[in-house]
Amino acid sequence: MQIPNDKFKVVGTHLSDTEKISKPSLSFWKDVFIRFRKNKLAVFGLILLAILIFMAIFGPYMTEYDYKMTDLTNKNQAPSAEHWFGTDDLGRDVFTRTWEGARISIFIGVAAALIDLFIGVAWGGIAGYKGGRTDELMMRGADILSGIPYLLLVILLMVVLGQSLGTMIIAMTITGWINMSRIVRGQVLMLKSQEYVLASKTLGASTSRIMSKHLIPNSMGPILVTMTLTVPSAIFTEAYLGFLGLGLTPPLASWGTMANDGLPALRYYPWRLFFPATFICLTIFAFNVVGDGLRDALDPRMRK
Repeated sequence: MQIPNDKFKVVGTHLSDTEKISKPSLSFWKDVFIRFRKNKLAVFGLILLAILIFMAIFGPYMTEYDYKMTDLTNKNQAPSAEHWFGTDDLGRDVFTRTWEGARISIFIGVAAALIDLFIGVAWGGIAGYKGGRTDELMMRGADILSGIPYLLLVILLMVVLGQSLGTMIIAMTITGWINMSRIVRGQVLMLKSQEYVLASKTLGASTSRIMSKHLIPNSMGPILVTMTLTVPSAIFTEAYLGFLGLGLTPPLASWGTMANDGLPALRYYPWRLFFPATFICLTIFAFNVVGDGLRDALDPRMRK
């Protein structure tokens, strides 16, 4: 029995409307951007972070005061129209010092995260791609380093090598790259058996080309999330060292050293601690929220 063609029809839409309904496929990063934009808290964190970075760049130029300029006749002045955040025990303008300190604190966080990125990606990528004994030796070495208490090592190096910006960054990155290396290694182990990687090997592609063209680019999601969450950790470590008196030496200012200077005066001059502590918290909050939002935006693709 033959069924007539007029008995078959498209249900639920007209053929003339299908072209209007269909949409072009989204690229990976455009899809991630759309998902991230829907997360209102993450967008708020990104805006807050942009404001903080803007103030770190231009804040010190918004007043007539230099961050290291002292004026003992105006010491410990409360916030006013002349000194927006007040002054410290040497008469220095706290507003100017706060944003000068923001430059140093954020720079330390970003520099430490970038160094962790380069070392961790190289170490984890090689270990994961080579596998076997190479992987075993490299990751056991990383495990031994990770067994050293992080803060204890940083404090020890600051005491031995001296209190400077370079020493602080080096101290933070000696073991800071290990978490990044483990994440990259896991991604490379998962990706190196994919068809496109095997095809590149068959065509004679070198290890460096396979890593740079296929494995690392396809691991960028977890790498970016880890890097974003590394920055606030480094900022907190700097603040903690400064609070212990192991931060940068005067007249340099950072949020940690300002908090250390402001703590003894908390009872009578609370603004000296309030402003650096507040901006430490806001910056760490902003980076963490952006990192969590990025992780949520990437998660559907990362599970595939």
